[in-house]
Amino acid sequence: MKKITRRQALGTTAGALTVLGLTAAAAGATNAAATPTEPTTPGTVDEVYQGRRIQITAGGGGHHGGHHSPGQPTVRIDGRELHVMRNADGTWISVINHYETFADPKLLARAAVRDLQGAALVPFGGAA
Repeated sequence: MKKITRRQALGTTAGALTVLGLTAAAAGATNAAATPTEPTTPGTVDEVYQGRRIQITAGGGGHHGGHHSPGQPTVRIDGRELHVMRNADGTWISVINHYETFADPKLLARAAVRDLQGAALVPFGGAA
């Protein structure tokens, strides 16, 4: 009976991980090619991503009695507002995931859709 060497085992494992990584990258590229609709106004987004509707409007209105900071976007998933915050370095975080930062609200909203895994977004503060 022939034994497998450590080098052969590591080579096989590295090859398998490479294939898995390429498969995941291809799946991510497919997900990134969601069916977005063209924004109607500069700074707005209205798209369907993984079956969920993402709407982003620049400034004005929204949570905490409608008082956003200047330039703070309103991000909605299926019509429900996602509480977002801008960090000092210009990156964005959401109430869904405070530990991962995103370059812009659109990437943040897409990550929130993935993290929700089909669950409905509950309004910030628990109000229905």
